[in-house]
Amino acid sequence: MKPLLKRFEEKRPEIVFEWKDPETEAEGWVVINSLRGGAAGGGTRMRAGLDRNEVESLAKTMEVKFTVSGPPIGGAKSGINFNPADPRKWGVLERWYKVVTPLLKNYYGTGGDLNVDEIHDVIPITENYGLWHPQEGVLSGHFNVPENQRIHQIGQLRYGVSKVLEDLAYTPDLRRKYKVADMVTGYGVAESIRHYYALFDGEVVGKRAIIQGWGNVAAAAGYYLAQMGVKIIGIIDRDGGVVNETGFDAEAVRQLYLNRKGNRLHADGMRPFDVLNATIWDLRADIFVPAAASRLVSKEHVARLVANGLEVISSGANVPFTDREIFYGPVMEYVDGQLSLIPDFIANCGMARVFAYLMQRNVEMSDDAIFSDVSAVIHRALQAIRNLSPAKTNITSRAYEIALRELV
Repeated sequence: MKPLLKRFEEKRPEIVFEWKDPETEAEGWVVINSLRGGAAGGGTRMRAGLDRNEVESLAKTMEVKFTVSGPPIGGAKSGINFNPADPRKWGVLERWYKVVTPLLKNYYGTGGDLNVDEIHDVIPITENYGLWHPQEGVLSGHFNVPENQRIHQIGQLRYGVSKVLEDLAYTPDLRRKYKVADMVTGYGVAESIRHYYALFDGEVVGKRAIIQGWGNVAAAAGYYLAQMGVKIIGIIDRDGGVVNETGFDAEAVRQLYLNRKGNRLHADGMRPFDVLNATIWDLRADIFVPAAASRLVSKEHVARLVANGLEVISSGANVPFTDREIFYGPVMEYVDGQLSLIPDFIANCGMARVFAYLMQRNVEMSDDAIFSDVSAVIHRALQAIRNLSPAKTNITSRAYEIALRELV
């Protein structure tokens, strides 16, 4: 696997587009790792301090993810180095999407990512510049759908991503009008754990879980896990967290989801971050879901969890470990050899898979059809790994081997 990975990492991106905002200090990059299949896809993120190297690494990560989620296209990413709390953010995004519209029209599809919202930022701004949908470039470049015939798939994309969930099996509250895009990535993370236990290790009911983060992905993953019968024993967010060593019941977790303040945990009796960070890694947990920012989880964190019986990690965040490497660094390799590690490109592929599903012609548009498709894709990826070996360790290594043999 490692020789294949080295070749993939060292291959130069096919296209790098660089931009300097004429009105602010913002700068941005589109990196298209390849135009495999005639197109490339990957979301748009914004943060202060972002650089070209980060965007390149994320574009390569997307290319690996598409081997699982489909369609079989190249990986790409957009990144803007700018403070998302700055009141000038909207203007920066408007100028950014204006200059990248030709790419989005012909061979690049984008969406939301860190600090850029799919529904509230990307879609309305790109509509103003003549795009029917920010994934239009994939329809053009990969599916070869002529512009005058794209209305069907565009309609599915527009409706499906923003669809208000109506099925109580998938939404924590019908009155809040949660959308597919709000819930589906966290759902996929939870399903990856359910499928892991079914394929490798028995029953998920009664297992004990720690969740890192409480944004859209983390909170949704925690909610769906609790609905499955998993006991959520700890949540650690950026400002602090909560612990219940006997496990929060499903209703308590649902309330923690509903009571969020923006993308942050808000609960009575929250412990300060420093206090919780010193102790949570020593709890007896079976499952750990790192779903906050990238590169937060250290070897020490995992070693302490392993010492108390940790069985599986499902990567809700991209690149959750403190490695500098793009993919399989020393911390990830250590973790992969200690326990069952479900890699990010499988665990959090939910939104990418929704796009791929909605680009097909005449698909069913119900909540159950969309979410069940995500679940089936994740199950298929884990089944392929299980077919190579039933070993509970080195799952990520086998996952990369399968993906890279398709790409290199």
